[in-house]
Amino acid sequence: MTDRYQQFARSGLGRQIVRRLGLPNPTPLRRYRDGQPALDGPALVGGAGRMVDTVQSVVKDLDVTEGERPGALIFDATDLDDPARLRGLYDFFHPVIRTINTCGRVIVLGTPPKGSGRDAVAQRALEGFTRSVGKELSRGATVQLVYVEPGHEAAAESTLRFLLSAKSAFVDAQVIRVGTHGGDTVVPDDWDRPLAGKVALVTGASRGIGASIAEVLARDGAHVVALDIPAQGAELSAVANATKGTALQLDITSATAPAQLVDHLRDRHGGVDIVVHNAGITRDKKLANMSDGAWDSVLAVNLSSQLAVNDALLAADVLRPNGRIIGVSSIAGIAGNVGQTNYATSKAGVIGMVDAYAPVLAERGATINAVAPGFIETKMTAAVPLVIREAGRRMSSLSQGGLPVDVAETIAWYANPASAAVNGNVVRVCGQSLLGA
Repeated sequence: MTDRYQQFARSGLGRQIVRRLGLPNPTPLRRYRDGQPALDGPALVGGAGRMVDTVQSVVKDLDVTEGERPGALIFDATDLDDPARLRGLYDFFHPVIRTINTCGRVIVLGTPPKGSGRDAVAQRALEGFTRSVGKELSRGATVQLVYVEPGHEAAAESTLRFLLSAKSAFVDAQVIRVGTHGGDTVVPDDWDRPLAGKVALVTGASRGIGASIAEVLARDGAHVVALDIPAQGAELSAVANATKGTALQLDITSATAPAQLVDHLRDRHGGVDIVVHNAGITRDKKLANMSDGAWDSVLAVNLSSQLAVNDALLAADVLRPNGRIIGVSSIAGIAGNVGQTNYATSKAGVIGMVDAYAPVLAERGATINAVAPGFIETKMTAAVPLVIREAGRRMSSLSQGGLPVDVAETIAWYANPASAAVNGNVVRVCGQSLLGA
């Protein structure tokens, strides 16, 4: 879907009007393209915590364009043990923050705040710092806070690679936790195809975000089992053919679906490595006007079916070691939304699923995480009334909607075998939407 306002804001007349009136000025985001350098400009690294060696190793291994403007600013705050030492953030960022390149990356690394000491106070303060920086950055630049558990420094490599790259274009001002292990961290032989040899199940794969997820996972080397309802059979087959995967027509809300899925994955593929619960529907009405069928159908597709599938896969040991379960929540599940009590309830339930299953999956050497998309340019959002649609686009630090590929890239990071220490996270793909936390 075309963002006509963004096109206008980039025109000669549009630039003048936007500047004079102080209107949102969305910068075209730098997204992943095969063969392009990961960073558009050198990385400046500050701080003296325990992540310095890992950061330097990752940065050294990335392809970086030459130039005076830094493509990334990285500060290792893992050693900050007193609020007085927060001054180090100011001393590092103040002289250079304005010099960061278009679509640059800012990353602050911390230690998960625990206990009642002054170190916990200092580390918790990092969240306010990064979220505010996200709202001050311009020209498509983003910021993230990554809390790394002591002893898991090397396990943060996949996360650093993702956040520094153009793959994280629409992920902004997020807090990510690395260190709750779900299996062994396996560094891929080829970072461009980290999912080689993996089998990935994607539900709701016939179009939109689901189709993009299938495409990105296939690009990264996975064999994709694309699942959707029989009514979407033609579109589903097209996605499966395009990704060189296989199609599975199945209504996941049926009572027999979990058992059928277990049999299919076990008999045809010998198990599954990655399960992406993307299937979802909306039946929007204010609660007073909502039918019981609209309530029941949304909860069944968006939540209950996922729990049933998870339980069946785990009971039958079909999820392989170092496996991944990935849910698709929504900022509606975090902030709520008028006319979407059923949808927001189901998407908050997906977050609850992550919280509940994370320790269970960790014991089995696997992980569960979720993405929470904000305004993403799809056929569904194209049908939203114009004023509401424009508000959704502009009410974020990046002043634009995201693309389905932005959600898919985040899911691919979770799916990476090197992301075994990323467990129990819910990352918003929303450009730092002003809605919710």
